[in-house]
Amino acid sequence: MRHAGKTVGTHLKFDQFYLEAAKMAIDLYYTPGSAPCRIVLLVAAALNVPLNHNLVDLRAGEQLRPDFLKLNPQHTVPTIVDDGFSLWESRAISRYLVNKYGAGSTLYPEDPKARALVDQRLDFDLGTLYPRFAQYFYPQIFGGALADDALLGKLNEALEFLNTFVEGGEFAAGPGLTLADLSLVATVSTIDAAGVSLQEYPNIVRWFEKVKLTVPNYEEANGKGIQQFKTMIKNLVPKSEL
Repeated sequence: MRHAGKTVGTHLKFDQFYLEAAKMAIDLYYTPGSAPCRIVLLVAAALNVPLNHNLVDLRAGEQLRPDFLKLNPQHTVPTIVDDGFSLWESRAISRYLVNKYGAGSTLYPEDPKARALVDQRLDFDLGTLYPRFAQYFYPQIFGGALADDALLGKLNEALEFLNTFVEGGEFAAGPGLTLADLSLVATVSTIDAAGVSLQEYPNIVRWFEKVKLTVPNYEEANGKGIQQFKTMIKNLVPKSEL
């Protein structure tokens, strides 16, 4: 009986541990095919920050539900809720996670110049690379538009910039893995999955392979979402050609 009592007590302790861990986890509202959502997944994996995954079906309009609008009036994903604190925009979330949970992490260096370089790369991804991809590719998939050579040219120009940024270096913003790499790899993997060739950009290809091998839990955090993105493309392309 004594042994049985110890066993029950042990189970209770484990149950309490997992309940407490669940309470500590951050709520993430996301869709896996989204590159910005995968940025947050990559950062959380790199920091070993637990997440409660809440799928949001954008095509079904779940982002417009009143309960979600209370969390994020812009009704965008990714959105996190950390102990009652709501935040959206993937790069802002990434910085927040490092600032709060990444003490001593080199993902977002404290040196002003090193941090500024990471910020520049993040802003380049947010303001140039990803928008140019979206402007070129999404009208074809969601609107049935024909490929626009001028928009493809602007995307290729952005890829040329990135090819220069990663020339001669292991990573996008210095000698080590940073938030810049996690953000950019989500975008570049999406561009690659969409069938835009990267072969003209050897520095990007080298960097891309390096990051995939370096990022913690890359396949779980990004690879699975890329497969879902490919499935979405496959399902939507026939409709756009009707």
